[in-house]
This record gives sequence, structure tokens and C-alpha cells, in this order.
Amino acid sequence: MSSNPAPLPRPPLRSLLFVPGNRATHWLPKARAAGADAVVLDLEDAVPQAERAAAVRQVTEALARRADGSLPGPALFVRVTPLDTWRAADELRALCGPGLTGIVLPKVTGPGDIRFADRLLAWSEHEHGLPHGHLALIPLLETARALREAHACATAAARVAHLGAITGAGGDVERAIGYRWSPEGAETHALRARVLLDARAAGTPHPVAGLWTRIGDLDGLRAFAEQNRSLGYAGMMAIHPSHVPVINDVFAPSPAELARAARLIAVVEEAQASGAGAVTFDGEMVDEAMAATARALLERHTDTH
Repeated sequence: MSSNPAPLPRPPLRSLLFVPGNRATHWLPKARAAGADAVVLDLEDAVPQAERAAAVRQVTEALARRADGSLPGPALFVRVTPLDTWRAADELRALCGPGLTGIVLPKVTGPGDIRFADRLLAWSEHEHGLPHGHLALIPLLETARALREAHACATAAARVAHLGAITGAGGDVERAIGYRWSPEGAETHALRARVLLDARAAGTPHPVAGLWTRIGDLDGLRAFAEQNRSLGYAGMMAIHPSHVPVINDVFAPSPAELARAARLIAVVEEAQASGAGAVTFDGEMVDEAMAATARALLERHTDTH
């Protein structure tokens, strides 16, 4: 663990929408219109090599506009390339200005990758006059070793945020683990649950899951998002603006749920005031443990989005 001061608090993110860096200018207004809580400007797999210079330019311009206040909208992350060359490290350094919320680090092989990225980010924060821990770090656990060491990855740096299991069809994780992806997600259920437990045990705030790659299958997306929400994830990554409203809806409690939580708290507190530890509420026995869960729900979601 780093001995540096703790990072700034991280807000919950229901939806993190990937936007190819070479299309940032065109897609950022769509991301904002879709209601994404965060955008991940992608400089890795989504960008053809021939378009890379244009992508870096558009991402840099977007971050500068966010810093000067001319680009409102969701939080901006950048998925960088793996930090295995001086060019990649220098590119990271150039991106780390006040317009950036954090970086998404791909193809993590273990906690050593995260500690290295943490040091680079700390140096960049100092160079740009940002407080230590200002920039969040979201590691993508895309190797078998990293998934196996999810808890160690989560505790490798205090700035690690929103860590979870990203198990879309095809891609790095499927190749690393060898499962056969299905829309029902049975083959990755245990993996997503174990990584989530590691993230929660490490104190990682607001873990996120993903991805759903069938662009037009919104019913399948909803079912997968609801499964992740039931496991305990706080949000999901997305690859298309049409997915954002569905994801936001699943990961935000309804007004009825919030109202029920407030009523439950009131009933338990009234019972406690009269000397009772437990009370019947909506046909269920509830006590302080249930009231604490209801308070946490209200704290996370009342006036946050």
C-alpha cells in the first residue's frame, strides 16, 4: 500500500461510456445527451494505428476544454495504452491536467503494473499542480493473473477506483480464461462475484462491471445489468450511447425504493425510541442492520444524479 495521503472521494458512477479517441469531437455531445455519468476516451484498442495521432489530438483538446470550462458534461477518463514504453509514459504525463478525472489502465498483469502507474500519476499531479490522489485509476483486469490477484490489485494504490470484472464477449478476458460467452452470463457469474468480493474487501469505491457488446439487444443488456446490480456492482461500462439509459435505470433506485428506505428508517428509529430492537415493516422483521443499509442507499443516491 502507498504511504501517501488518501485520494479524494470518488462519486458513484452508474455508466462509463467508451468513446473512441479519434471520434471524441463527434461522440462527446452524444455521450452527454445519453446521460452517461462518465466517458472513457479510448486511446487503446478502439483506435486504428493510422488514426492514433488524430485521436491523441482530439482527446487532448477535449481535456483542455473541460479544464477551461467550455466543455460541460460527464467526468472524463482516458484509457491509455499499456505503460510498457517511454512513449506511453510520456503520453500519460501530457494528458494528466485538471480536465482529467482519471485513467483506465488496460491489460493489467498484476499489482506491479498498478504501483508503476500510481507513481507516474503522482509525478504528473505534482507537475500540473494537482493535489495528490486527484486522479483516479481504474485497472482493467484482463489477464488470468490479475483476476486471480484482484484484491492485491485493488490495494496496490490508494487511487484505485471502480475496479471490477469486465467480461464481455471475445476480447482479452475471454481469451485469458477460456470461457465461452453467453448472453445469460452463467460462465462468468462466479468470476464477477469473486472479483466484486475482492474489491469490496479492499475498500474500492463503487465497483463497475461490463461489457455488453450486442448493440441492438437492449433487453439482453438490461438482464445482464440487473444481474450485475444483484451481485453488488454499482455500475457498468458501456460501448454505445443507446446502452446508457438502460444502465442508468438499472443502477439507480426508483423513487419508490428511496421512499421505502426512508419509511423503514423512520419505523426502526421509532421502535428504538420506545425500547424495541426489532419491528415488523411491510410484513418483514427489520432492525438496525436493515436501517443502516437503507441509510447507505439514501446517502449514495439522494441528489447525486
